[in-house]
Amino acid sequence: MAFWWPLLVLAAAYALCRVLLFLIPPTVPSMEVDASDVMEEVNQNKEDSFIYVPRKGKAAQTDMVRCYEPATMKYLGYFPALTPDEVQEHVAQARKAQEVWAKSSFKQRRQFLRILLKYILEHQDLICEISSRDTGKTMVDASLGEIMTTCEKIHWLLDEGEKWLKPEYRSCGRSMLHKSAKVEFHPLGVIGAIVSWNYPFHNVFNPMLAAVFSGNAAVIKVSEHASWSGCFYSRIIQAALLAVGAPDNLVHIVTGFAETGQALVSSVDKIIFVGSPGVGRMIMQKASETLIPVTLELGGKDAFIVCEDVDLPNVVQVAVRAALQSSGQNCAGAERFYVHKDIYPTFVSRVVKIIKSISVGPPLSGRYDMGAICMIEHSERLQNLVNDALDKGAEIAVRGSFGNLGEDAVDQFFPPTVLVNVNHTMKIMQEEAFGPILPIMKFSSDEEVIQLANDSKYGLGCAVFSGNQKRAIKIASQVHCGVAAINDFASSYMCQSLPFGGVKDSGFGRFAGVEGLRACCLVKAVVEDRWWPYVKTMIPKPIQYPVSENGFAFQQLLVETLYGISVWDRLQSLVNLLKMISEQKSPITRRKSR
Repeated sequence: MAFWWPLLVLAAAYALCRVLLFLIPPTVPSMEVDASDVMEEVNQNKEDSFIYVPRKGKAAQTDMVRCYEPATMKYLGYFPALTPDEVQEHVAQARKAQEVWAKSSFKQRRQFLRILLKYILEHQDLICEISSRDTGKTMVDASLGEIMTTCEKIHWLLDEGEKWLKPEYRSCGRSMLHKSAKVEFHPLGVIGAIVSWNYPFHNVFNPMLAAVFSGNAAVIKVSEHASWSGCFYSRIIQAALLAVGAPDNLVHIVTGFAETGQALVSSVDKIIFVGSPGVGRMIMQKASETLIPVTLELGGKDAFIVCEDVDLPNVVQVAVRAALQSSGQNCAGAERFYVHKDIYPTFVSRVVKIIKSISVGPPLSGRYDMGAICMIEHSERLQNLVNDALDKGAEIAVRGSFGNLGEDAVDQFFPPTVLVNVNHTMKIMQEEAFGPILPIMKFSSDEEVIQLANDSKYGLGCAVFSGNQKRAIKIASQVHCGVAAINDFASSYMCQSLPFGGVKDSGFGRFAGVEGLRACCLVKAVVEDRWWPYVKTMIPKPIQYPVSENGFAFQQLLVETLYGISVWDRLQSLVNLLKMISEQKSPITRRKSR
């Protein structure tokens, strides 16, 4: 007892110190970011503030990216559409900065994350308002989809990022027992990202955080539909980099159209793309010219499966939010709803009741649940999908109402729409809608709903609800997709330790999680002597040049000694191997004795 007592005291003291250190907050400096020119009240007083009438089609692509609020059509300003030469200059500047940043410590990188986190927490209203104004989403949806996900990613990187980027030791195998084997993770250089408009804050921060924490630079092309917010968020990043003494030009935000994106793909060391399958194919083709790695997240047609044994009131709430998240038309959430026939009528009636309570209007008015469509002419496409379904036998169970909208603004909004009696001959069940439409189809058995869920060219995610968790897991395991949630929707994305991505037309590669972080790295396999300089690899005499007559026989025995099926097989081969070596040495010994 006399021996163990001091050890127990030391262990208790160590544990107490760890607790006290945990309770003491780290010193994180505050930073100021000038937001005076983006505040709504300031813009309202500008002389150049007016209602903007955007051009349609390719005519909209000029030398300027013009920005406006989709909910009110108020003009926000413009940004240059960068030329290929200008993009290459941005990448060249980032590359020089990365050479310095690659040598930075994880301590410095963590401080960068903490400064960002502190600013985000202190300015949630500003960040959400800017996101809302640029995309039409509500403040609540901006907080859920922009703030929470980004904060979770920062926390995961702070807690685990360094661990997953340190060298990882692996087994060395039987033939290399005298070696140590490891995997090293080195920065790739400049990570390029072309991101979509539906989450302008998180879509900028998500690739940037992984790139910078892993020692890379980042050049991000923001969508032409959300350039105003993206350029403001760049100020936050630049201020945090300055606060930790990072090199200038480590992170760049570039604006423009297709030509700008193509130039970025041609210049960087890896490209991350979030967008449509059509553009994703063009990104791959362009990336093949320089053979850079590509991560593609290309949207989805996620199945939302509801079995008959669920807690119906809660599932209905989740279903409506899954369909209308991020103000509905700005979502890539659930787009196909499969409900068991026994609860189909009740499920539909409860959804209808919720949709009837939703009004469509400007999100910042504080009285409306839905925002505006960000992309020009998208409301017309959504209506065409609804019309196709109606022509093939579907019915509209309910449509949300418009509120506080002028006649000239209706084209920028689409009411939440519930469709029943749908089937897979309808485009609404096959094509990505990216809008506030809930097509609800009934099913009779688990086998049927699995077949329906897999009857899609997309494979991003699915959600399965059942009172029997094993049943839900079994169904989800048979849906061909990259992300699955059991009795919840999109919960996996809030676990930032998990990878995110899809299969089929939803793309390939992963961002987020360990896989996404390491995807920003050159993965290098390293083998070195374990007991240097005492034990080294020596080429056996029979296979040294010139190879002896029994060299192949020796090699056969060596393979059998190392990899024989049983211990006795290996021992027998070892005996024969030693015998061969001794026989080869004996003539030499006799010659020396003479």
